[in-house]
Amino acid sequence: MFVKQKQGKSGFARKLGAIAILSAAISLLGACGTADNGQKAAGSAAPAAAGGAAGPQLPSVLNYGYIGTNKLNYPGGAEGWGLYKGIIQEELKKYGITEVKLTGFPNGPDQSESLISGRLDFGSLGDTPALLARSNGAKTRAITQGATESVGYLIGKKGGPAAVADLQGKTVAIQKGSFMHRYIAGLVKEQNIPNVKFIHMLRTDGEAALSRGEVDAMTNSAIYAFKQIDQGYPLLDDATKHPHLIGTSITVVSEDFLKKFPDFPKVWNEARLKALKDLQAKPDEYYQFLSQLNGFTPELNKKSSPISTIKDVPFTDEGVKLLDGTKKFLIDEKLADKDFDLNSWIVK
Repeated sequence: MFVKQKQGKSGFARKLGAIAILSAAISLLGACGTADNGQKAAGSAAPAAAGGAAGPQLPSVLNYGYIGTNKLNYPGGAEGWGLYKGIIQEELKKYGITEVKLTGFPNGPDQSESLISGRLDFGSLGDTPALLARSNGAKTRAITQGATESVGYLIGKKGGPAAVADLQGKTVAIQKGSFMHRYIAGLVKEQNIPNVKFIHMLRTDGEAALSRGEVDAMTNSAIYAFKQIDQGYPLLDDATKHPHLIGTSITVVSEDFLKKFPDFPKVWNEARLKALKDLQAKPDEYYQFLSQLNGFTPELNKKSSPISTIKDVPFTDEGVKLLDGTKKFLIDEKLADKDFDLNSWIVK
């Protein structure tokens, strides 16, 4: 049997259960008209509800979280490009949101905790931590599945394991609760490799431990894995060989924020689509932007994060199928506490 890092009642899961979602006080506005496009207009221009009741005051500041840290403080993808270029901000201003505050996180569980505590309104992260958070009681809704081709890579130490089967009795550094955790746990189970020890390390710590020979292998994501391979570390496996173990990227919003801004999923996805169309028209500029974020060449970014993988619709049948498979695995392996209805979680 392999060693599982269970998301139980201690650690991350306990924090999820312990943090209460704060209810926002709702200020009533005077009766007013409806915006031309059928959405809620900014601030005091929020449309009146049927019978003359006023809608809630929309916040002027939007707090958004993403995975990764960089000097520019932007994520990649359509979301990052749209925020970097101001495309998304211009769309949000129509609804009274005058500022978007961005916060980068080293991993999904940390971001989920900030969302649950109310420090964030919404955020984009891997599907596994988002599903784990929802399973453990987080009051969130999924509004976008921006990418469905997140590949986990298994990198061995130099002179160490040469194949997945060689991991028996070995130690693998993982980012606990990430889509790569789901990938390696599923791989080890399917290939029936006993006594594999998983230890939680953030990417930079795992890379350092691997270089010193303190762990036998580690999971990593595309561009960083490519760098390790170029440095001579052996590639033991990757999720492209196991399509059902591929991860996805998802954007979730707190239910508390949705109460204030019920139309936010539609507004966000329309702004995101506008940003996507803009970057599709400027591919060279977009890859230069990614290069500024992660320090790798535009050519390597083109290889690891092609524009073609960015989805132009909130959800696809293929993407939802991957989500469902990941949720089932997490429940079956007792990595997640409670099952839940995926269709009720997704805003369509």
